[in-house]
Amino acid sequence: MSFRALLFSSNFPKSPPDTISTRNKPHPTRPLFRVPLYSLHGCRLSPVSVSEGTRRRRSGKVRVDVRDIIESVRESVKFKDGLNDVASSEDDLDSTVPWWEQFPKRWVIVLLCFSAFLLCNMDRVNMSIAILPMSAEYNWNPATVGLIQSSFFWGYLLTQIAGGIWADTVGGKSVLGFGVVWWSIATVLTPVAAKLGLPFLLVVRAFMGIGEGVAMPAMNNILSKWVPVAERSRSLALVYSGMYLGSVTGLAFSPFLIHQYGWPSVFYSFGSLGTVWVALWINKAYSSPNDDPQLRPQEKKLIVSNCISKQPVKTIPWKLILSKSPVWALIVSHFCHNWGTFILLTWMPTYYNQVLKFNLTESGLLCVLPWLTMAFSANLGGWIADTLVSKGLSVTTVRKIMQSIGFLGPAFFLTQLSHVNSPAMAVLCMACSQGTDAFSQSGLYSNHQDIAPRYSGVLLGLSNTAGVLAGVFGTAATGYILQHGSWDDVFKVSVGLYLVGTVVWNLFSTGEKILD
Repeated sequence: MSFRALLFSSNFPKSPPDTISTRNKPHPTRPLFRVPLYSLHGCRLSPVSVSEGTRRRRSGKVRVDVRDIIESVRESVKFKDGLNDVASSEDDLDSTVPWWEQFPKRWVIVLLCFSAFLLCNMDRVNMSIAILPMSAEYNWNPATVGLIQSSFFWGYLLTQIAGGIWADTVGGKSVLGFGVVWWSIATVLTPVAAKLGLPFLLVVRAFMGIGEGVAMPAMNNILSKWVPVAERSRSLALVYSGMYLGSVTGLAFSPFLIHQYGWPSVFYSFGSLGTVWVALWINKAYSSPNDDPQLRPQEKKLIVSNCISKQPVKTIPWKLILSKSPVWALIVSHFCHNWGTFILLTWMPTYYNQVLKFNLTESGLLCVLPWLTMAFSANLGGWIADTLVSKGLSVTTVRKIMQSIGFLGPAFFLTQLSHVNSPAMAVLCMACSQGTDAFSQSGLYSNHQDIAPRYSGVLLGLSNTAGVLAGVFGTAATGYILQHGSWDDVFKVSVGLYLVGTVVWNLFSTGEKILD
């Protein structure tokens, strides 16, 4: 029996005899060896010396005097606890690391992307509130308001594909950092441009779109390298919920700032927040786990072994990409989805003000409810999608289920708006429409990394270009429709496109990798 086993043995005597062997006892004062056991006194370790003992070989066995050892160890700790603490010293060292350093780095990247998208929509939706006092001050008609709202998408359209190529070849960190700096500067310059004249305002809004246009492709590129497949839906849902919470924050604080300090204060305050984010991004973010020198080895092994996107992209196989029907399903579905989403994003405060007769403050605060619903639903949908995948349901089936909810839910609730008689029911229909729309984050918005992980940035840029075109045409068309028709006509167009998207998605989409 080993010495360690002897100490743990339940047959070990509670009061050991003077010696284990009574034969041939040596001189009691001469130490023959030292046993490197350690007793624990608080956090310090002290060696225990055996001053009396003897070693005898009898039939291959070693006999030892352990009286002093037992007395010393019993004075400090119990046998089993002490030895277990020594044996698990590596775990003890890990426990001394602060919790914020043990927090998974991949989720630090996800949270930074989340905060970038929070700022993204804060800076975007503030115009939908500020446009009301601005149009009164500068005497803009609905067509001019629609033109101003759509000018953002002119620049947004230009950088979708370019941002995806840039992110896939250079790395997402530089691209997303550039985007936040660019759109923050454009946000701060908006009041100055408005006072100079309408053409200057249109240019600055387009410049802001250039900065925000690279955000989605860059984020998609980063997460394809940092987040394992099993966490994909949850991570993307969390990041996109940053957009919804950004809308909540912008719509909630903009009326207060306008009443207290005037409409220019919205752009100055929101735009300046970008400097804080950029400082954190530069210090904490890396384009891939291989670039991060402080990443813990265990987490790096987990990420590298479970992420599909590993090799950098040098050339883009455009012909191959555009020959795949699931790619076109993404493009068409993205267009149909964004038509309705961008109309609600840009025109909802005007709808509350003109149709439901809410004042500026009420319009801003009530617009918060649908976006809060979207933030909750996006994360709920991400959890459901990842759970279904982990239980064995195919990724294709999961993506089709989630996106069908994201199309048919908004279509149903928008059709109910023409039948409700109270503002409260109208707001509830809007909230339910937006809430079911958020399931798209686990549908088409997660599908880019499914079918083409190495080209996810480019593919998102390609499909989001179609989505931006929907924003440009839809936002401008809404202004035209309102001059010649009604809000019912606006919602009918959105419902029709939601139904088209549902059919195309279920016929041609897939969750399997089609591009290597």
